[in-house]
Amino acid sequence: MPDLIDTLRGIVGAAHVADTEADMAACLSDWRGRYRGNALAVVRPGATSEVAAVVAACAAARVPMVPQGGNTGLCGGATPLVDGRAVVVSLARMKRIRAIDTDNDTLTVEAGCTLAEVQAVADAAGRLFPLALASEGSCMIGGNLSTNAGGVQVLRYGNARDLVLGLEVVLADGRVWSGLRGLRKDNTGYDLKHLFIGAEGTLGIITAAVLKLFPAIRSHATAWVAVPDPQAAVRLLGCLRAECGERVSAFEIVGRPALELVLRHIPGARDPLEDAPPWAVLIELSDAASDAALSGQLEQAVAIACEQGLATDAVIAASLSQAQALWGLREHLSEAQRIEGVSIKHDVSVPVSRIPEFLERAGAALCERWPDVRIVAFGHIGDGNLHYNLSRPLAADNAQFIAETARVNRIVHDLVHSLGGSISAEHGIGQLKRAELLRYKSSVELEMMRSVRHALDPLGLMNPGKVLP
Repeated sequence: MPDLIDTLRGIVGAAHVADTEADMAACLSDWRGRYRGNALAVVRPGATSEVAAVVAACAAARVPMVPQGGNTGLCGGATPLVDGRAVVVSLARMKRIRAIDTDNDTLTVEAGCTLAEVQAVADAAGRLFPLALASEGSCMIGGNLSTNAGGVQVLRYGNARDLVLGLEVVLADGRVWSGLRGLRKDNTGYDLKHLFIGAEGTLGIITAAVLKLFPAIRSHATAWVAVPDPQAAVRLLGCLRAECGERVSAFEIVGRPALELVLRHIPGARDPLEDAPPWAVLIELSDAASDAALSGQLEQAVAIACEQGLATDAVIAASLSQAQALWGLREHLSEAQRIEGVSIKHDVSVPVSRIPEFLERAGAALCERWPDVRIVAFGHIGDGNLHYNLSRPLAADNAQFIAETARVNRIVHDLVHSLGGSISAEHGIGQLKRAELLRYKSSVELEMMRSVRHALDPLGLMNPGKVLP
């Protein structure tokens, strides 16, 4: 559509519209390389007014739009479909810090700011923005909110949804909803911002947000602790919270096969313990007080856990570099898996108390059907979210196993559902899990979701082919 592309160039400038395959390539595939699409153009507006004009022009031409941030998603939610009918709307140029209010503990930023940039601005003001992801150097805050990102600090601070007070959104017809209010109490009807958080760009395009800030963290204590099994890990979490309260800011579980991938593929990675325990947990305590005796408190809690048989060995970081090395083992898990090769991935959640049951029953069912399956399990056990990824031990044998994805998913997702869990804890639905919603969402839920979608985007132009089946 040359007329539309000319219109887009007139709105944002010719330098910010790409319409050749070479210039668009980076925006046409997802981070994992699982999805690849096509597009009429990639347009990079630099202000909310330009986003609104781009959306209005596309809506008038009945052309679909795919909002895109840092393109670090894991479910194909920011990748255009293969039909090539859509315009990709990249928010990468929208990087302004609009306001910081330390008395109100809020930070107002545009959607194209990377998570690391947001963290740095908060830190410079003596505050903390606690959302923390391995991709924080490249993921953008608009995408984080559109997918309701989780990360390693959910245990203490909640998901992205819990860290937002207000939004600015361009609606599907080009109108702008300005909801940038820094209020913690606003009981005036529907809380509209929550429609757009987690909607993966299917209801509108988030252009700015008012984020909650917290007191800066001035002391940390980090430990890598061997546990005999997941049940012991869950009980260890309870022990820690009883001893340390809200100072427990992260509690991550790592199965041995997951750690082995990091040791194999990530340069400089070292096993923290001499033995090779089947499971380990990464624990972090944090406090706003600079003189908090966290290391001693963590050491005492781990000692109690060892006496109770909940832990068998531990390393407590004695320096910042040691703590960073321990966190590096956790943060490089996704990259190590990508280097190892394709696998069948699951991002699931169940009540924390049922994690041991899920791991035992899922492992038994999968091994019965595929005796040589390799189970790479790790994740945010403190909030019930596991990354449960399956492959064959040898990459060369994987093609046949990957063809069994539907059968594997049925075993894993049916069990998750029966335990009162979710088939997508923090990665979203995107293209990957659309069909699965038909099995696990009730007809009433699906009808409500479709009604909301139709009310806000009656032409179905916002990120089509994503989320709703």
